[in-house]
Amino acid sequence: MSFKPANWPRKLRSQEWFGGTSKDAIYHRGWMKNQGFPADLFDGRPVIGICNTWSETTPCNAHLRDLAERVKNGVWEAGGFPLEFPVFSPSEVTLRPTAMLFRNLCAMDVEEALRGKCIDGVVLLAGCDKTTPALLMGAASVDLPAIVVSGGPMLNGHFRGERIGSGTHIRKFNEAVKAGEMTPEEFVEAEASMSRSPGSCNTMGTASTMASMAEALGMALSGNAAIPAVDSRRRVMSQITGRRIVQMVKDDLKPSDIMTKAAFENAIRTNAAIGGSTNAVIHILAMAGRVGVDITLDDWDRCGRDVPTIVNLLPSGKHLMEEFFFAGGLPVVIKRLGEYGLLNKDAITVSGGSIWDEVKDVQNWNEDVILPRDKALTQSGGIAVLRGNIAPNGAVLKPSAASPDLMVHRGRAVVFENIEDYKARVDLDDLDIDETCVMVLKNCGPRGYPGMAEVGDMALPAKLLKRGITDVVRISDARMSGTAYGTVVLHTSPEAAAGGPLAVVQDGDMIELDVPARRIHLDISDADLAARLAKWEPAVARPASGYVQLYHDHVTGAETGADFDFLVGCRGNAVARESH
Repeated sequence: MSFKPANWPRKLRSQEWFGGTSKDAIYHRGWMKNQGFPADLFDGRPVIGICNTWSETTPCNAHLRDLAERVKNGVWEAGGFPLEFPVFSPSEVTLRPTAMLFRNLCAMDVEEALRGKCIDGVVLLAGCDKTTPALLMGAASVDLPAIVVSGGPMLNGHFRGERIGSGTHIRKFNEAVKAGEMTPEEFVEAEASMSRSPGSCNTMGTASTMASMAEALGMALSGNAAIPAVDSRRRVMSQITGRRIVQMVKDDLKPSDIMTKAAFENAIRTNAAIGGSTNAVIHILAMAGRVGVDITLDDWDRCGRDVPTIVNLLPSGKHLMEEFFFAGGLPVVIKRLGEYGLLNKDAITVSGGSIWDEVKDVQNWNEDVILPRDKALTQSGGIAVLRGNIAPNGAVLKPSAASPDLMVHRGRAVVFENIEDYKARVDLDDLDIDETCVMVLKNCGPRGYPGMAEVGDMALPAKLLKRGITDVVRISDARMSGTAYGTVVLHTSPEAAAGGPLAVVQDGDMIELDVPARRIHLDISDADLAARLAKWEPAVARPASGYVQLYHDHVTGAETGADFDFLVGCRGNAVARESH
């Protein structure tokens, strides 16, 4: 199947600004010409926006200025008129309290920029975790022709003969320091070995996951996800993407044509196959909500449950993104899904053709990186969606990163009321905890943190690490980084700050986890649970003013994507009323 192009030529949206000889048209053209643009650029050729999340405070995206120039080259070559503009750039590592708090702000910025600017189509330049979903959310709401270029992962890290992955090894080394197996000085020495080049995390963290989701959705050209940031082929990808968006405008190929239910199902199954981040759950739900496609947590369990995890990358496996790219990258994974009968082959991509046409002839160049099905890391990858009296609206767990012996477990709750309580007590010698316990963290959901920070993968108490314990069951309403690992139940909903049952879990309560049965249960009676909830009072105050108050008042639950309730749905790209 291929996309049926619209009739061309037709009047472009940008001509509402630049076409004709009216005062308004001359006003718009005249001001643009102060940059030295020739008059014939305004004669009806497609105007292509380059939506750039470049920022020196967003290290993963700090090289996007160079990629923007490559995109421009492609746009010029295809007969378009490129215009670059910035949007808010939430950084995972330099923005407090958490970048997730500002994903929706970035998406709002993108949406209103696309709707209000004189453009016919847009190239979305993204990298760090939240920029990819934010840009896709904004583009889906406006529904102009759009295509993603990812910044790409950084080069592999190396430390004392060991290949190390960004994010994942920070956690491992931190635990080694707490266990007395590594000195603080060695940890600092390793720091310089982790981030050797521009780019995002070189593990299958959230950045690489979301780049993969963009490609699996059909919103990026085939092969985009895995090319390292500094590889010359990343620049080539940027340039050919610039060429492609011009034709997409001529064909009127929009996000709503591409981001269908079939495409979202492909993305969910791809996430299972790559051992992708649990963060993808929230972002995919939010993107689907923006384009008006009915995707729920149940779809995540239904589509991902029988998908093997065949990508052998940290944190679930052992390799890094460079090896994944050299093995053939995401196209090989998508081809495998098609061969397994797990791909909606007719789904349309930004190429104008079907996703199967894009991948059917690719080859796997390293079967230790992209594994055969019979050697999969787990035969049931996916994201496990758990329900029970502690999470009536759902919670999630990543089986490929969990300990098999903890997938069915019953243990005593050790409760931390918030992240400050956790930090204050987790390493105390008198903390009453052993390896059979269940660590519970409250008030770290969308409203609770606020912003739902990546604190759900609570580092284990030092007293357990020193005994060689490397995993215990952990439950929270928070998220965890895609670079993290462990038997961690996340996104528990309703969250504690909204009065969900998690809010009333007490020290000593017994909690049952049964991942195969998709069950998470607080072992008290319904009457006792109801009595506790009746006495509950909010522990998190409503912010006094500003964006955080807007977020607190309008953010939805994790189970629907933690978007703003007033932004759900596609609102279209009607040109704003002229004011001059």
